[in-house]
Amino acid sequence: MDVANERASIDPPINFHGLRHTWASHAVMNGVPLLVVAKNLGHSDTRMVEKHYGHLAPSSVADAIRAGAPRFGSAELSNVTPITG
Repeated sequence: MDVANERASIDPPINFHGLRHTWASHAVMNGVPLLVVAKNLGHSDTRMVEKHYGHLAPSSVADAIRAGAPRFGSAELSNVTPITG
């Protein structure tokens, strides 16, 4: 790793742990499911991935709600009068 850092003129030098963080960050930002990222990092569940990388997928909760939440139709009620002030 030292040789690679020197040849690429990387300063400050990166290590394998930093590369692991970079991979996980990019995976989450590109929409890889958190469980898949967690398993690839060697974790048994998603808690650590959610804690450290969950903020990189801020739309994931909203997207999940839009995709899976029930949709309740609204009926146009002619006997409803809006309150005005």
